[in-house]
Amino acid sequence: MSYLDLEKYPSSMNNMYKINLIYVNNFILVTFSQLNFLIIFNLQTKGVKTMLAILGFLMIITFMILIMTKRLPAMVALIVIPVIFALLGGFGKEMGPMALEGIKSVAPTGIMILFAILFFGIMIDAGVFDPIISTILKIVKGDPVKIAIGTAVLALLISLDGDGTTTYIITISAMLPLYKRIGMKPLILAGIAVSASGVMNLLPWGGPTARAMTALNLEMSDVFTPVIPSMAGGILFVLFMAYCLGRKERKRIGILQVNYDTMAMTAATSEDVYLKRPKLILINYLITILLLVALIKEALPTTVLFMLGFALAITLNYPKISDQKERIANYADSALSVVSMVFAAGIFTGILSGTKMVDAMANTMISYIPDVLGSEFALITAIISAPLTFFMSNDAFYYGILPLIAKAASVYGIDPEFIGRASLLGQPVHLLSPLVPSTYLLVGLVGEDFGELQRTFLKWACGSTLVMIVVAIGLSIIPF
Repeated sequence: MSYLDLEKYPSSMNNMYKINLIYVNNFILVTFSQLNFLIIFNLQTKGVKTMLAILGFLMIITFMILIMTKRLPAMVALIVIPVIFALLGGFGKEMGPMALEGIKSVAPTGIMILFAILFFGIMIDAGVFDPIISTILKIVKGDPVKIAIGTAVLALLISLDGDGTTTYIITISAMLPLYKRIGMKPLILAGIAVSASGVMNLLPWGGPTARAMTALNLEMSDVFTPVIPSMAGGILFVLFMAYCLGRKERKRIGILQVNYDTMAMTAATSEDVYLKRPKLILINYLITILLLVALIKEALPTTVLFMLGFALAITLNYPKISDQKERIANYADSALSVVSMVFAAGIFTGILSGTKMVDAMANTMISYIPDVLGSEFALITAIISAPLTFFMSNDAFYYGILPLIAKAASVYGIDPEFIGRASLLGQPVHLLSPLVPSTYLLVGLVGEDFGELQRTFLKWACGSTLVMIVVAIGLSIIPF
């Protein structure tokens, strides 16, 4: 009986439904069987290394899920997950040398970060930024435009230590009383601080750049130094943003007169007076400037420069052994958490590379990328770095995704350093992610809502990223 015959006989409707259901089921089974065959055939013909590629993708997915759902700390996941998958892949005997090779490759980066944290910590303790804070508070007075720009300048300078938490604590403590005194919105203070930190987060000791260098086994001169012009563009955009927000507040509340001398005394750096070294302020400025110049000019390896800078700074400012031990212990927690993450990442990248999983996964990715887009890998990386680092942690992106992108891009003749540079340009957006703990501290300090901060400043963060990408393309920092 045909389909039309069934329609003529209502009594046969149940049979019709059953027959149609069988047809539908068979159609689905046949279709999906064909699709599965085509997928498998397509993978095989494009040279995918069966289990090795699958194992690699499963390792990355497992790693990302575990740290994004907070089932494991990132440091533990970086160590445990690659070891488990290396054993599953039958690399038990070779696993040790692979991990050790990875640790060796990240050792200079880890040491550099350690001494960078200690150096800038000593300078903050010694009061290097105190005159800057006092000067800014005196200059801005009661003009919302000057206050907003002064906030941006202060946050940009404090961000030199690469620690967002320190930046927020000092900036908010210094400026919040002034904002409240003249009636400016504290949300603007938080937004300017996070925007400034988002640009300065590209510093090698700030986190993302160190991760990129570690994941791709590159030097600072390969990744960070060429990106400095893009950072300059981002800084100018942050100042422009502060100016726009300040003008809006000036229209709302006008220009007020305040006792800025009193305001200056509320700065966070006025605490722990016994640590201050006002007589050494010029020497400390000189040391800091010389160090930054030497880093840019690459007078010596970055690690050596920070070690020398730290040794000189702590000896001049705190000659007593007991004071030196106290200062080092004060920064032990933050330094240990960052450096241990870098060495743990060495195991992850060492095993991922040593087992050739990264090669197999890259081949899979390459096989499905249109050749037309191959030459634009760096630009694509720069664009997707913003949403990817917003929805996942820096650890997941830089240790899990970036090596795959770099390996795939190499087939099209794009060097890893271009991919590393491009991957940094989405950081202004990343700091507004709900996955960043320090941003919660920021909104807590100003008493604002996290969602409101995102709604107000996400468009400005995208603007910072866009400006940095345009500068990078215009100056051939990344190929286009």
